[in-house]
Amino acid sequence: MKTMLSQTFIIFGIIVAVVLLHLLAPILTPFLVGALLAYLFNPLVVKLKRKGVPNLLSVLLVFIAILLILTGLILLLIPLVQKQIILFVQTTPAMIAWVQTNVLPWVSDNFIDINSLKESLGTASSKMGDVVSWTLATVLHSGQAVIFWMGMIFLIPVVTFYLLRDWQRILKAIRNLLPRSIEPTVVKLTEQCDEVLSAFFRGQLLVMFTLGVLYCIGLSIIGLKLGILIGIMIGFMSIVPYLGVSVGILMATIAALVQFGAGHELLLIWLVFLIVQSLEGSMLTPLLVGKRIGLHPVAVIFSVLAGGRLFGFFGILLALPVAAIVMVWLRYLHQRYHASRYYQ
Repeated sequence: MKTMLSQTFIIFGIIVAVVLLHLLAPILTPFLVGALLAYLFNPLVVKLKRKGVPNLLSVLLVFIAILLILTGLILLLIPLVQKQIILFVQTTPAMIAWVQTNVLPWVSDNFIDINSLKESLGTASSKMGDVVSWTLATVLHSGQAVIFWMGMIFLIPVVTFYLLRDWQRILKAIRNLLPRSIEPTVVKLTEQCDEVLSAFFRGQLLVMFTLGVLYCIGLSIIGLKLGILIGIMIGFMSIVPYLGVSVGILMATIAALVQFGAGHELLLIWLVFLIVQSLEGSMLTPLLVGKRIGLHPVAVIFSVLAGGRLFGFFGILLALPVAAIVMVWLRYLHQRYHASRYYQ
């Protein structure tokens, strides 16, 4: 009876948490980002404390380091990305024209009649300037939305600081709330979840960052004007297996054909993708991530799509961590099932 009540309590808590996440999703992003930063850098606070540094000073040192790193990245990336976006907007009509001239006739001859699609692309190309102007005007005149997002961004360092300061205290409080009958099992599973999440965040994020840097350098050396923007995009999209490289090689190919034509530069760009993907498969992922996550690529894709559909951008951020935790619990239930009388 006691075990039944404990299980009912856990299930009820999970349901309430999911409902609250769905209702509060629009305002949870800064808290999620702050919690992620606190989780990633909490081990540094712990190491400093073990060396005799007081808790508050440890948190301040780590917090200042986080601010310096993020500020440096922002100051470095914003000018580059701004120039690349302007160049992308200027280049987009030429890329659309190239697709209309070279790709759509072949598709139309071999598959379906897509004259209406060609007309749509032509309209989109001619109205690109109007769309950009309308977007900028909307952003500039949506003062309330701008203030809201500025507030959300300002909340991130505040949340990060307080979570870093009270991380161990929060964990202890949560542990004390658990029913004593299930506390050892939950703690054990939580440690496994921590191992999986550590592998993902501290490993996969390093892989994404490294891939973005390598593609930016490789495509820029060849002379592709949009190389930095495409490299950054590949890095971000690499969170979903094969998505980043698939979209990246398509965009890089079209951009290269528009800029260089069908010359040797196109072969060099494909060579960059071949080399970087070989490095990612043989060195980066095995070294930085290993096999501790254990999520199948199909499960990763489904998790990201489901999270985005249910909770928007907040759901995309939360999808893979939740999927990793669910995987740990499913493994535990699978083991319990094999040891139960129902399986014997």
